[in-house]
Amino acid sequence: MASKVKIFSCSASKELAEKIANSYGQELGQVELQKFSDGEFTTSFVESVRGCDVFIVQSTCPPADNLFELLLMIDAAKRASAKKIVAVMPYFGWARQDRKDQPRVAIGAKLVANMLEASGVDRIMTMDLHADQIQGFFEVPVDHLFGSTLFAPYLEGLKLDNLVVAAPDAGGSKRANAYAKFLDVDLALCYKQRKRANEISGMTVIGDVKDKNVVIIDDMVDTAGTLTKSAELFIKHGAKSVRAICTHAVLSGPAFERIENSVLEELIVTDTIPLKQSCSKIKVISVSGIFADVIKKAISFESISKHFVFANQ
Repeated sequence: MASKVKIFSCSASKELAEKIANSYGQELGQVELQKFSDGEFTTSFVESVRGCDVFIVQSTCPPADNLFELLLMIDAAKRASAKKIVAVMPYFGWARQDRKDQPRVAIGAKLVANMLEASGVDRIMTMDLHADQIQGFFEVPVDHLFGSTLFAPYLEGLKLDNLVVAAPDAGGSKRANAYAKFLDVDLALCYKQRKRANEISGMTVIGDVKDKNVVIIDDMVDTAGTLTKSAELFIKHGAKSVRAICTHAVLSGPAFERIENSVLEELIVTDTIPLKQSCSKIKVISVSGIFADVIKKAISFESISKHFVFANQ
């Protein structure tokens, strides 16, 4: 007899979770969050999850409460005798801390993986990890989905002539190169030097962008400093237009103001993180259909390879 599927949401991803549940074909499950006066909080399921396959949707964007709420929900499901517990994490926070790149620093992504496993999770579903190797931090299955499933058709639909795909830095060259190969267009690179995090000391363009329509590809946009400066640099080098595609709209600090005042034609993002405010240049594409389909296929043990449009190019 097949297990009953129930989909729940934590606080940070309520709207996206409702879309996923609707796409799956059922109502979102009921949970309760109780907060104490000192800031401590506790979570509980309003309905029974005994023997069920439980999917808990939560992007672990800041603050850290979002991560801890997910951990509490997983623990509650385990103690309520759920058959299987899957953490659906459209945005995996702390992913930028994926290695020890200087002395005496933490590897935050590995620590988060350890905490999720300790809480009792059986599977992880996520999208566009900042570093692919984070999958190896887990001893449970990880379904690593790609925003290219949505973005590639969108780009093809624009029918831009003289298209060039660009990476905003050397670290994003592999991702941008996959798009360039799939679309059969040239690749450009914006090489940057940093003095410290979120502060750029110098940038230069590698590749020909003159009279081209440039599309910058990245996994996330945070303060938008690199993104908007890259766009300006491409325009200075003769680009006809510049767009950007970033899966995760972290958008902190002056990001919205920078994007609104930038030379970007548009910034295309997903709803893995809810937008803090509106912006005329930002277009949002929902990932709800992809996650709903992957949940269905996980339950029926079907292949999900169709969602890896060109991940291995």
